[in-house]
Amino acid sequence: MAIEAKASFLDLLKKRLGTEVTAEAMPRILAGVSEVLDGFEMEEHKSGNAETDDMLDQYLSALTIEGRSQKTIDRYSYEIGRLIKWTGVPTGRITIHHIRAYLADEQKRGLMDTSLESHRQIFIAFFNWLQRESLIEKNPTANLGVIKCAKRKKATYSEVELDKLHQSCQTSRDRAIIAFLEHTGCRISEMTQLNRNDVDLDKLQCIVRGKGNKERKVYLRPVAGMLIREYLAERTDEDPALFIGKFGERLEPGGVRVMLNRVAEAAGVEHVHPHKFRRTLATNMARHGMPVQEVAAILGHEKLDTTMKYVMQNDTDVENDYRRFA
Repeated sequence: MAIEAKASFLDLLKKRLGTEVTAEAMPRILAGVSEVLDGFEMEEHKSGNAETDDMLDQYLSALTIEGRSQKTIDRYSYEIGRLIKWTGVPTGRITIHHIRAYLADEQKRGLMDTSLESHRQIFIAFFNWLQRESLIEKNPTANLGVIKCAKRKKATYSEVELDKLHQSCQTSRDRAIIAFLEHTGCRISEMTQLNRNDVDLDKLQCIVRGKGNKERKVYLRPVAGMLIREYLAERTDEDPALFIGKFGERLEPGGVRVMLNRVAEAAGVEHVHPHKFRRTLATNMARHGMPVQEVAAILGHEKLDTTMKYVMQNDTDVENDYRRFA
């Protein structure tokens, strides 16, 4: 007999009996029914109307009103929608056994533990919201344990690698982009959304719009400001975008990645991607003594735990500090 079907049946029976049975008698009744069910082959009825409720749509509407990015909303819609479709039952009837079985199935499919943990967090956020809105009585994720993930040390750029990348740029635009990413730690989407008038090259700062359309101020070093000035001085177009592509249109994230791959190949530097600049800046700022709260403000993080994932400890620094303080 399917464990999920049995668990769902017992959970439903407990709800139906409710206050008609004493607290002392309930465990004995459920145990007796469970023993009887062990003699039968059961599976949960697939009602076929799993998508007829609008709980997911309500949740996505709430995320929109809260100002969450469209990328986040689309991801939540996709992952939660897959879970609901996989269970084959209405959202309100999904149990922890469904979710565990789904995650186990995803694991068998080859999904990494980090992705499974990300899915778990999405499901928790969804069902927590449903419970707060009184759309469900019991939260199926209440006892859904954390999926332990192996901690991998993510690399940062060395000074030599950064120098090689700068030296391998063939255009003023490419040099300006790499300097901007290196000095601001901006997300690639934040950079490509910028207009010329968003950047104050006199004060060496600019306003970027991050996740949830939240604005924050980031800063430039003089060399980055100089490179951006040189790039803008060469342009003859009137496009408001700070960075444009070869056909004169606003540069998209995909175009930045193509450019970085080209420069990386010429420089002989491996594993070059935009987010690595962000991690490198965070690590360097923390290494030079900037409080983690201020690092978080630069990166646009609401939670310090998120920032700490970006700050890579250097083994040499750790050893030197040990020799100095131990």
